[in-house]
Amino acid sequence: MTLIDSKRPPKLYYFSERSGLERSLSLGEFRLSPPIADLPAAASVGGFLVLSLMQAWDGTLFDALPNVDSYLVVHDAEEFGERLHRAVQKTLPDWVGIDAAISYGAPSPLGKIFSRAKNHASENEWRFAWRPMQAGASLHPVVIRIGSIEDIAELHGRHD
Repeated sequence: MTLIDSKRPPKLYYFSERSGLERSLSLGEFRLSPPIADLPAAASVGGFLVLSLMQAWDGTLFDALPNVDSYLVVHDAEEFGERLHRAVQKTLPDWVGIDAAISYGAPSPLGKIFSRAKNHASENEWRFAWRPMQAGASLHPVVIRIGSIEDIAELHGRHD
């Protein structure tokens, strides 16, 4: 049996447009989407819906990602993860979820969904991923609402 360190980091960072992040903060609204693969075998990581946050603040993401002008700091990643998993379970009851750090340049014991190319290591990503328990489930993006996270997170602009 392989031991996997899936202890959530103390904080998580979520970069996006301010208007979307305001909804994330006040309503706990997050979009789960099929992963965007950076490898030629894009289909090999299919079958999941994911939400990715960063384990460390990285100001270069403002220039690297279009339309990013703000970020959320989640000060209690453990509580955030528990709320998120509970909300997804209610919305997608026939799905199973897990979250962990991405492995860069080496295969993750959790599979390709938690593995990325070494050149993405600076992203320091923490991924939440869900897959259906039965084949053939729709893999369209899903909006999840976990309720306000203002008690565990705060919104910042690019220059805050």
